[in-house]
Amino acid sequence: MTKTIREPSTTQALIPVIALIVLLTLNVYFFGDDALAGANQIALLLAAAIGGVIAVYLGHNWNNVRTQIVKSIGAAMPSIIILLLIGSLAGTWLLSGVVPAMIYYGLQILNPGIFLLACVIVSAMVSVATGSSWSTVATIGIALIGIGHAMGFGEGMVAGAIISGAYFGDKMSPLSDTTNLAPAMSGTDLFTHIRYMSLTTGPSIIITLILFIVIGFFFEPATEQADVGATLSAIDKSFNITPVLFLVPVALVTIIVNKVPPLPSLLAGTLLGALFALIFQPQIIEQVSGITDDFSKASYIAIMKSMYGRIAIDTSHPQVNDLLTTGGMAGMLNTIWLIITAMIYGGVMESAGMLVKITNGLMRFAKTTGSLVATTAATCLFFNVTASDQYISIVVPGRMFAKTFRDQGLKPEVLSRTLEDSGTVTSVLIPWNTCGATQSAVLGVPTVTYLPYAFFNIISPFMSIFMASFNIKIRRLKEGEESRKIEMDN
Repeated sequence: MTKTIREPSTTQALIPVIALIVLLTLNVYFFGDDALAGANQIALLLAAAIGGVIAVYLGHNWNNVRTQIVKSIGAAMPSIIILLLIGSLAGTWLLSGVVPAMIYYGLQILNPGIFLLACVIVSAMVSVATGSSWSTVATIGIALIGIGHAMGFGEGMVAGAIISGAYFGDKMSPLSDTTNLAPAMSGTDLFTHIRYMSLTTGPSIIITLILFIVIGFFFEPATEQADVGATLSAIDKSFNITPVLFLVPVALVTIIVNKVPPLPSLLAGTLLGALFALIFQPQIIEQVSGITDDFSKASYIAIMKSMYGRIAIDTSHPQVNDLLTTGGMAGMLNTIWLIITAMIYGGVMESAGMLVKITNGLMRFAKTTGSLVATTAATCLFFNVTASDQYISIVVPGRMFAKTFRDQGLKPEVLSRTLEDSGTVTSVLIPWNTCGATQSAVLGVPTVTYLPYAFFNIISPFMSIFMASFNIKIRRLKEGEESRKIEMDN
């Protein structure tokens, strides 16, 4: 006898989502910042298990559910490999002095007359170089807060400028885990995502810079360069800093512009970083390897360690030490683990038609491209508020809306851009979100104090909705592309 497969009700479809939200909320409460170390991944697995029980109850064969899970994980494998390469690239760029050089020269643009503007630019440069808004805020951000206080700027203004720049860099850096996560969820590649995202991110950061120029125009603060000088001195004493190091990122950008695929591009950037480490930073190689009497052996060990594991450069400045740390490939494993468990959760939800049921309910509000993007942005914000985690605000809406964007003839980069324009940047505006709680504690500024000045984070989702509503640079699938995608799904 053929087993009857029933369609899930709205309540049944929402049960795994509600379970996930409850578990993630408990994780934030009990684990705080450590929730990403495994608790959130387990929450996704438990929510997937609940979804699996509902799927079997509705008449689905478990083998079919498992097949969908494997297919879902398989779709994320290219992004997982890219993440591993990004970890190795971050390691060799630190070892070679490329990242320290970016920080060193970026800090020197500080000027009392344009301090808030400089806060945005410096934070953006560091965040692009490191791929992490958190490390940017926790290092350069602390120094900038102190300098701003001495100059007489309100702490909310300075914190808002730092966060605006840091999250701009986090969005646009190929080293960022969220910048890799968004295209993985939507089905596009990393560099297509970054190029397309610049169409909304560019105007958002320009408006942000103008606003801070206007605010800064009314201030005439006294200069305080002590903290910046200490940072510059610590970097200069530890590394051989030279503009020649910028040849590495310039070469990588050139490779990317010439449309070389992401995997060979990132591998080339990693190897260039290793080469420049050998040429310019022999003392750092000795420090990382712990070997001073055999440079060949020290080079091999230091370069390998920078690619696969954690390295930390010791300087005379504790805050600089925190910045000059990278986890290599191993540092990406928690994010990869999160992606795998998210894909398991998404595979279960898809196999039983639960995502379709929820999405169909939401689609009542998404009749046009503008309303679809607005609905997606609102959903991302909803998960930032309720799940308290920016990764979930990208993962779950990404899985929920992927098919709907495709059915409306939109290319996957439209979805990936929307996820970042809303999920990534609004997380820091929620006091109980892991991002909001962390940045507030690190800077010593309450979330509600810096929120009005986090212009980039506020403007970004509205810019995405605005451009979609007026059909500005919206990429659509051609008829052949759409049919091929449908055939693959079938």
